[in-house]
Amino acid sequence: MAIQSRTSHGYKHAGATSVIAMAACILAMPAGAQAQDVPTASSPVVADSIAVAAPQQTTPVGPEQVTAEPAASTDIVVTGSRITTGGFTAPTPTTVIDANAIAANAQPNVFTTIAQLPSLQGSTGTSTGTFSTSSGAQGLSSFSLRGVGAIRTLTLIDGQRVVGANVTGVPDVSLFPQLLIKRVDVVNGGASASYGSDAVGGVVNFITDTRFKGIKGNVQGGVTTYGDNREVLLQIAAGTSLLGDRLHLVGSTEYAHEDGIEGGGLGINLASGRDWFRQTTLINRNVFNDGSPQYLVRNYSQQYSYTKFGLITAGPLQGTAFDQAGNPFQFQYGSNGVPSRTASGAVIGCFPGSCLGGDLSGNVDVGRSLQSRLQRFSNFGRIGFDWASDNEIYVTANIAQVKTSNQPIGGQNRPNLTIQCANPFVPVSVQAACASAGISSFQYGTSNAALGSTRVFTDRRQYRFVAGAKGRQSVAGSDWTYDMYYEHGTNYSNIDVNNVLLSNRFNQAINATIVNGATVCANPVARANGCQPLNIFGGNPSQGALNYIMPEDGPYQRTRQTQDVVSINFSGAPFSLWAGPVSFAFGGEFRHEFYTVRADPYGAGNAATPNTPDYPADPTLLTGGNNWYAGNYKNGSGAYSVKEGFVETDVPILNSEGAGRAALNGAIRVTDYSTSGTVWAWKIGGTWDLPIDGLRLRGVTSRDVRAPNLSELFAAPTTTTLPGFFDPFRNVNVLAIQNTIGNTALTPEIARNTTAGIAFSGSSRLPGLSLSVDYYHIKIKDVISSLGTGDIVNLCFQNILPETCSAFNLNNAAGPNFINVQAFNLASIDTDGFDIEASYRWRRPLGLPGNFTLRALATNIRKFVTDTGLPGTIPIDSAGVNVGNTPDWKWLATQTYANDSFSLLLQERWFSDGVFGSQYVECSAGNCPVSTNNRPTIDNNFFPGAFLMDVGGTFNFTKQVTGYFKIDNLFNKEPPASPNFVNPSLYDVNGRTFRVGLRFSM
Repeated sequence: MAIQSRTSHGYKHAGATSVIAMAACILAMPAGAQAQDVPTASSPVVADSIAVAAPQQTTPVGPEQVTAEPAASTDIVVTGSRITTGGFTAPTPTTVIDANAIAANAQPNVFTTIAQLPSLQGSTGTSTGTFSTSSGAQGLSSFSLRGVGAIRTLTLIDGQRVVGANVTGVPDVSLFPQLLIKRVDVVNGGASASYGSDAVGGVVNFITDTRFKGIKGNVQGGVTTYGDNREVLLQIAAGTSLLGDRLHLVGSTEYAHEDGIEGGGLGINLASGRDWFRQTTLINRNVFNDGSPQYLVRNYSQQYSYTKFGLITAGPLQGTAFDQAGNPFQFQYGSNGVPSRTASGAVIGCFPGSCLGGDLSGNVDVGRSLQSRLQRFSNFGRIGFDWASDNEIYVTANIAQVKTSNQPIGGQNRPNLTIQCANPFVPVSVQAACASAGISSFQYGTSNAALGSTRVFTDRRQYRFVAGAKGRQSVAGSDWTYDMYYEHGTNYSNIDVNNVLLSNRFNQAINATIVNGATVCANPVARANGCQPLNIFGGNPSQGALNYIMPEDGPYQRTRQTQDVVSINFSGAPFSLWAGPVSFAFGGEFRHEFYTVRADPYGAGNAATPNTPDYPADPTLLTGGNNWYAGNYKNGSGAYSVKEGFVETDVPILNSEGAGRAALNGAIRVTDYSTSGTVWAWKIGGTWDLPIDGLRLRGVTSRDVRAPNLSELFAAPTTTTLPGFFDPFRNVNVLAIQNTIGNTALTPEIARNTTAGIAFSGSSRLPGLSLSVDYYHIKIKDVISSLGTGDIVNLCFQNILPETCSAFNLNNAAGPNFINVQAFNLASIDTDGFDIEASYRWRRPLGLPGNFTLRALATNIRKFVTDTGLPGTIPIDSAGVNVGNTPDWKWLATQTYANDSFSLLLQERWFSDGVFGSQYVECSAGNCPVSTNNRPTIDNNFFPGAFLMDVGGTFNFTKQVTGYFKIDNLFNKEPPASPNFVNPSLYDVNGRTFRVGLRFSM
């Protein structure tokens, strides 16, 4: 095989057929998505966007059916702009998902429906974060546009900010009121000049129905084809108007429960009979210049540093394993491996750290939850009073709670232990073998299957209150709208970890001896503080030992975050020019963000959190914290304030039959951060409705900003346990702790965001057809980022960046092995690509009653280049890297037929084949160049894409009662084998899922 630098672009032909098919579909495509509500001041709509087709909407309102409304109803509020005057069209491409489309997708959480859009890459939900103990992101539903991260995507409710559900500042969409959502606007472009910090990738704005009247509800249940992740969803909303239609009352309450998908224990068998797991590993041979690839992708990898019930891993007794009863036997190494029985612990015939095949019963990865268990309560209420025509004061309250739980990994593996041969728990035959070999101790590793697996519980509670006023007043002969509000939000996040060991107590408990004929802990200080000896040879520990090493009160973290926002905005058109009225918007905002976090003394340290009766002082533990196997939370607090003001204008420059209509739109915002000073954001763009019926050009370029969040600035160290981290210095896998700490010297990220495109819609010659193609380019400077743990170690090991050597210790005799990670303004991100969106609605297809609607959305990422900015490194293009979240191509297509009695829906989700990493050079044995840190060699750099189909439908029993069903992943497409276990950001880990439900209205 010839040497090949195979990047994702080398595989684009693999998806060519699908892309061509999609393009053909688009050319035939439709604009049935144009059935939108008549714009009103209380229920704004977004211009120049394509709304999702609504299967239940059997008689959609077309442009020819729009009826007159009061003057106030001509205002259009465009997400991504503060201009609210009639006739304004935003230059930034916006996708609209209406309530009917949300209902048709029949998901237990609206987040899942929105996250299926191709431009939303890297969003997190209940299937992500499940492998973690300490991240605090388990079950957190947050959006990421363009793959630049949730922290660079601004999520709003009715154009207003929402308190963060995590110290990164991102809200949890699961906490939002969902049944009252009227539509969701997704702005695919920078909007910092209009909305402030964080809107680098774009904006996701949830618009609620503030004038809902009546009662409506939804009851839904679901289950996977494997019989797990049972779902229940109960929703009800009510609204009315009183006092001559001046007092408006709206409220909703919701309950949702998802069982989740548990871990599969130890070995290679996943939960409930799923069989796609292959224990795939990216094996590092740690050899760079022998003509063979440094990295090998292999299935059924067997780590030989531990087994299910224990293994002697080095020295003359290497290869002696133990069964559940504690009986020794000869371990079956994969790859026909033979233990070297040397101090290095190497296995002849195997790779460093692992063999292939053999006894895999002790592998821990299948113990990870595939989806978090989730329980959600949400309550929402709004009271609005029209104190005058077109003028309203209102208050809203959103009180919600989300509870999740997950199992991050199977067992609690401990490699590299030293056991004394005289330990009374060592079987007599092994003690005799020690004597024969002339040794007094041996190296040992165990998955600790007898200890059970750790469980993480999160509890997020949101209390959000808004008081505001909005309306219209005449000033100097022209109408001006105003919108002002005060928001106070508090989020409490509790994390509790059960069934997790204290590392030093474990070390003391396994070091047993005999005193006065009794087996006890060898350390008298440990004995005096309650130590109970632990037998780790087999699977029969005493309850006393379990209570000692895994106390009932485990790690905890208690976080409180608050957000206070005061905002005021005005918009009007004070005068006109030759082409029409000139519109202005201006306003200001003050925002204060605060957080505090407290943790248990064993994780945070005695100085941070004093000992209590539940966490008594123990001289065998580290006073500085980091005592838990996982879940070493820390204390911290921080706050910052933001003051900002903006001006935006829209100036028409053309308005004639021969030249069409054109306007320029621009905005500027000045922002003062208490932590990092003053920054400016701006945008300039325009639209041109060509004299060709239905054709529009649009473009905008902007300077956007993102300030460092509370976590990046002030976060107390967060820790992540790395149970099988490869130490290249010793060619062994070790247990290590990753410490991530804040940096108060961080400055705002600065982005340049450009979009340009063409849209076709509303043509009298081609009614029902809408099509848009937009190019985007985002370049972010001073990106707040940090090196990965593997990079930190490798840059030191290969002597590329010796400064990183002080950031870790993988052979730490004084405490746990660690790698310190800290963020800096070093990196840059440069990405560009295309968005394609099309829809077509065919009324009375083939003479049948109802409508047939086609719709497709696609995103092509041409490049996604990240430059760490560190010496000795090169930029990495992650476009097409399918172990991440930025495939080359991703699209979503739907076909719907709906009439007065029933509807049917087909939906296809697809993304293209890709690679493990574009930095790799793919080659075969005897044909590889020298492998380097920047251009490592690999034997297989292919990672497949996926195609999934969903089907759904509704049946109207009466005008008020509708039954429905939905089958997701109809053909039960399984995720591919991955060295990262699985990538739930792209692949469906649940399998085929069935849902049925009933909607009603009164």
